[in-house]
Amino acid sequence: MWQKINNQSEILFHNCLEKKLTVTTAESCTGGMIASSIVSISGSSAIFKSSVVTYSNEMKSKILNMSLKSINENGAVSKVIAYAMASNVLNLMNSDISIATTGIAGPGGGSKNKPVGLVYIGIGTKQNTVTKRYLFKGNRLKVRQETTLEALKLANEIIETFKS
Repeated sequence: MWQKINNQSEILFHNCLEKKLTVTTAESCTGGMIASSIVSISGSSAIFKSSVVTYSNEMKSKILNMSLKSINENGAVSKVIAYAMASNVLNLMNSDISIATTGIAGPGGGSKNKPVGLVYIGIGTKQNTVTKRYLFKGNRLKVRQETTLEALKLANEIIETFKS
């Protein structure tokens, strides 16, 4: 799994270098794993601006300027929150692209409506923010790794649509 993550990080790095784009992340369930995969690449400071790990609702509100009312109404694990995390961190850090994750990595914390493995990924750009829903299987580490991999893949798909 780590090799797949590293490959996607390398692709992201080269895509961003080529197109002169900067990246930032807002991570919850991945706990900094996406940022870590990017900064493991030598020279990543040319494209990587920052990362925030906002695990609690309080920090999502305080650091990312998100509405606690919206978090409480939608739940921290929702399309609305992934969208807001991606949009807000993009604007706060003045980046070209943002990657945001929120989900339930398990083994506890799931419910019938929001089971363990439910994840939302948001990718923000100055033109648009895209969110996708995923349901991953496996233990806590596996869910976090799958989320990291899919977030990098989705970011790469979006970056590839940018004109150089």
